[in-house]
Order: sequence, then structure tokens, then C-alpha cells
Amino acid sequence: MMIASLLEKMPNSRLLNFLIFLATVLIIGIALYMEHVMLLEPCGLCITQRVFLVLAGLVCLAAAIHNPSAKTRRNYALVAAGMCVAGSYFAIRQIWLTYLPEDQVPACGPGFNYVFNNFPLMDTLSFLFKGDGNCAEVSWRFLGIFSIPELALMGFAALFALCLFQGFRR
Repeated sequence: MMIASLLEKMPNSRLLNFLIFLATVLIIGIALYMEHVMLLEPCGLCITQRVFLVLAGLVCLAAAIHNPSAKTRRNYALVAAGMCVAGSYFAIRQIWLTYLPEDQVPACGPGFNYVFNNFPLMDTLSFLFKGDGNCAEVSWRFLGIFSIPELALMGFAALFALCLFQGFRR
């Protein structure tokens, strides 16, 4: 009974899609603040996670603008949820790299800008999808507990849940 009353108070699907989009904009804004103000250099896996977050947000924005029927709304929601799953995969990979023993961490490579400007596309994609020793470095923790990829995983999980709710709500 309590869940039913809570669901009745949820915003309509168009507004919820727009709110999800705004959440992704806020998260990207925080990431850019951390990069440009706090001077935390993003690694390849960080950039890949940002790409999937932006894609999920754009799908939700498209759904908000389109205001589709229930069946099409489900398709939008599942595509956005898929982007969250992909982003989660890369967050999990980065978390895994951070917990590897030091002797098992891959060697550090050049920064993303150097790789992007000087290497072929396939090497750049490999850098973005696999990560390197830079991805294993934890230089900041929220409240001294959660690393950035751990926070990203929590964010992707929350967005995934919202997208699934959006897709299967009545």
C-alpha cells in the first residue's frame, strides 16, 4: 500500500526523463569540476564512463522531447538502461584495477590527449576500453571512503533503476 502511494506521487514519464537528463548533466558538471578545478586527470576508463553517462542522458532527453507511447517509452528506457550497464562495466573494471596488488597493475601509459592525438583510432579505443596503470591510481576519495569509480558505479546503478522504473511503469 505504501509503495502504491509513493508511485502515485512520481512525476509523469516526460518529466522523469527530463530529470534523469538533468542528473546526468549535473554528474558531468561535477566530473568537469574535478578535472579542471581540482586538477584530477581523468584516465581512459573515466572518459569511457563519461561517454556512456552522456549517451544515457541524451536518450532520456530524446524521450522527454518525444513523449512516446508506452511501448516506445519502454524502448527508450531499455536503451538508456543499457548505457548504464555499459558504464557500470567500465566503472567495475576501474574498481578492479584499483584493488589489484601493486605488482599486477598494468604499466602506466601516456595521458588520453597524447594517445588521442598521436595514436591510431584502434589503439585509442583499446586505451579507453582496457585502461592502464593510471586507472588504478586513487587520488581522491569522497568522505575518505569512496573512490571516483565507486561513486560512478553507484550513480550508474541509481540511473539504471530509474530507467527500468521508467520503462515498466504504467
